[in-house]
Amino acid sequence: MTSPVMSGNRRRQRSTRLVVAVLLLVLATLAVAGTAVTGSWALVTIAAVVALVLGVAATKITHTELLDSRQEAARDRAAQARAYADLTEVRTAENVAFAADMQGLVAKRDATVARLEKRLGDAAAELAEARRELVEAGDRAETAQRAAERLTQQLAGADERANQAVVRVAELEAELDVLTSQIHALEAQARTQARRPA
Repeated sequence: MTSPVMSGNRRRQRSTRLVVAVLLLVLATLAVAGTAVTGSWALVTIAAVVALVLGVAATKITHTELLDSRQEAARDRAAQARAYADLTEVRTAENVAFAADMQGLVAKRDATVARLEKRLGDAAAELAEARRELVEAGDRAETAQRAAERLTQQLAGADERANQAVVRVAELEAELDVLTSQIHALEAQARTQARRPA
């Protein structure tokens, strides 16, 4: 890239060249006009030749200035292209680094999601197992409840039969006591009769 000082010098040089070219053309015009007033064809011809030479010189100066300005513009465009290429390279490197960072973050997020999905799957399996065990425990509790109700009914029936048996035993004991009393009475009567003389 050209420095501002060099660019300023070139601009001053250009403006000087263009001023010189314009002055040459003005001088050529004045020379022709001045000789035309004299009416001498020889002076007009010489002035025309001088004007032609001055016009050629002015054209050469202008052409040189045009070439220089084009070359400078080409250099400026090349410098801009290099600057843009450098900037593009920097931005490309930044984009690559950013993409790598984002890929790292995405990979971490994916790993975290996979880990959480695995934990969620494990928790769902544990929940299903706990529900199955709860259902089995409920079934066992219901079975035990029905068995307890049957046993309670059987116990109530057994209590009733036991109460009836106690009553029956008491009745049988009373009957046994009566029979025992009768047997004792008969035995006593038999002994009494056996003692009487015939």
